[in-house]
Amino acid sequence: MPGLQKPSARTPREVLGRYHQAMLDKSADDLADLYTADAVHEFPFSSPGFPSRYEGREEVRAGYRAAWGASTVRVEAIESMEIHETADPEVIIGEHVVVGSLSTGSGTFTVPGVLIVRVHDGLITRVRDYMDGLAVVGLGELMSKAAVEPSV
Repeated sequence: MPGLQKPSARTPREVLGRYHQAMLDKSADDLADLYTADAVHEFPFSSPGFPSRYEGREEVRAGYRAAWGASTVRVEAIESMEIHETADPEVIIGEHVVVGSLSTGSGTFTVPGVLIVRVHDGLITRVRDYMDGLAVVGLGELMSKAAVEPSV
């Protein structure tokens, strides 16, 4: 069973696949469990109200639990996936477009991004998470608009 696989047996490609599944499930626990205790997750192009980094597995867990728990965003799919293997067997690069909707039914969105993920012994030690900041700001505006418009 895949869930019983020892972390050390996971390849970076498998870890990236589990990362995306955790996004689809909005599971902060499944996501955080992919990280080492002292991992770093950086957002080089952070958006307003978004941290520039998480330090450690538990900060990843708390940050995503808060963000996903408070959000009306539902990730529908992760598309346009390009995976680039690197000369370093611990590093993988994933290009993707997150496609989602708001549970209020007031719109859909896309957010392009790139993840550079370092995996050691089957766990993430570092992520550089590049998201389209303008798309994230637009999503925030869409959420604000949905919050003030009465539902039909």
